[in-house]
Amino acid sequence: MSTDNTMILAQMDWDRLGPTFTKAIWDTLYMVSITLVLSAVLGLLLGLLLYTTRSGGVLQNRPVYLLLNFLVNFFRPIPFIILLTAIGPLTDILVGSRIGMEAAIVGMVVAATFGAARIVEQNLVSIDPGVIEAAKSMGASPLKIITSVIIPEALGPLILGFTFVFISIVDMSAMAGYIGAGGLGDFAIVYGYRTFNDQVTWITVAVIIVIVQIAQLLGNWAARKIMRR
Repeated sequence: MSTDNTMILAQMDWDRLGPTFTKAIWDTLYMVSITLVLSAVLGLLLGLLLYTTRSGGVLQNRPVYLLLNFLVNFFRPIPFIILLTAIGPLTDILVGSRIGMEAAIVGMVVAATFGAARIVEQNLVSIDPGVIEAAKSMGASPLKIITSVIIPEALGPLILGFTFVFISIVDMSAMAGYIGAGGLGDFAIVYGYRTFNDQVTWITVAVIIVIVQIAQLLGNWAARKIMRR
């Protein structure tokens, strides 16, 4: 086949695949956005509990800490594609199916929440204990210390941490195509890898890189702005 004919065929392919590609982008952004919001809230709460219930924390409670620490250590090492299968009964209960976008979001939220919790805890550990002790000496309640001291002190690093979580979620969304969730990962496999169309694969990769780079730039900018205050 001549070069001209190859170029025409490629153009015809994109004329046909364009709407599907656009939908794949929006599906990925939808899955990632919903997952980020839910996992950020749940991960922040879980991470705060890990930090505050540990020895010396404002809510020190060893049994609670050991339980939460066990759960995080249990779920974090599970490869995401295996986790999607393992929590099938849970997705059945929550969304009525083990396949599709909603089922994938459940799995992504579970995986991202435990990852985010550990990131939150690690960032909070770096807070100067003297700041917390000063708040305690002034009679501040545990809730006041958490909302007025702990979170503000670690806000910049937390933003960077959640930026990393976002990138991890984008990675998960690519694998979610294996259970019929759609998105860019599924598009690259179906229309790129399986049809030996390198153009489709690399354009999909380029879009994913752009999404990640934009998120990283925004995260860095927001963190710098917070830490300069």
